[in-house]
Amino acid sequence: MSPAHRALILLMAALPPAIWGSTYLVTTELLPPDKPLMAAVLRILPVGLVITLMTRYRPDRSQWGKLAVVSLLCMSLLHWPLFVAAYRLPGGLAALLVASQPLLIMVMGWLLFGNRTPRHVAVGVFIGLGGVAMILIAPSRLAWDTVGIAAALVAAFSMALGILLVKRWQLAIPTLAFTGWQLLLGGLFLLPFALAFELPFQQLETGHLGGYFYLAVIGTLLPYFLWYRALRHLEPVLITAFLFFSPISAMLLGYLVLDQALTVAQIAGAIAVFAGILISHYQPGAQRRSGPSERPISQSNNNPIKEPSE
Repeated sequence: MSPAHRALILLMAALPPAIWGSTYLVTTELLPPDKPLMAAVLRILPVGLVITLMTRYRPDRSQWGKLAVVSLLCMSLLHWPLFVAAYRLPGGLAALLVASQPLLIMVMGWLLFGNRTPRHVAVGVFIGLGGVAMILIAPSRLAWDTVGIAAALVAAFSMALGILLVKRWQLAIPTLAFTGWQLLLGGLFLLPFALAFELPFQQLETGHLGGYFYLAVIGTLLPYFLWYRALRHLEPVLITAFLFFSPISAMLLGYLVLDQALTVAQIAGAIAVFAGILISHYQPGAQRRSGPSERPISQSNNNPIKEPSE
């Protein structure tokens, strides 16, 4: 992989978490109160339907089971608890708990699949987590809601396991179609629960519609396409390290939109986050000379498969 190509992949991995950091602000400021299931469904189901109709890609019969599992983990069991956390916790705290995915991936990858994380990557992850903690502790306005914390941890665990399985199974599905089917199936899994538990739905105002539109188009369509595109080339712990940008994004939006002050500790924490990401993505000299041993998600370990045309 050339330096320019690698830089492009890293940019595609960094943009989605920065965008996802706005989810918490949009949820509390624009969406109807206490409707996490409906927020999850309206965020992922319409976009998934549009993408699948646009791509007209139909997975093979052998792929449906694995596709359903990763859709449940990466979409349904991510977005439902994510919006529960967004409604009940400060945005920064929810983002921190969800951004614990690199640590979860290191542990689960070792326990389930025997994956070993390079030392510099582990150091970078811990530095990044420490920087995020500095950002959050500084304002000292954290509300430790038990249900919200549990929901955020469920979202982090589900997404981490889903990413590990996506990388391990390496389904030979084009990126856009793979994204669309996950969004569609994930939304369909949640739809019956939303209809059963969150109806009647209150009359939507202009702000509500704008919030749902933002989450669906800007917060879902573009970020997930870039995220899964980058995952084809990066190891799970490396791509999820970029999730540390999500709390920074939430903090900056609080400063710009809600007039929240920035402290020296928060600025130092942001610097630590950047340092942790740089350290985790540092390539030792031997690896730089020989090139990264990365394999696209569409290739199996034994039989490389050319990615289907997008």
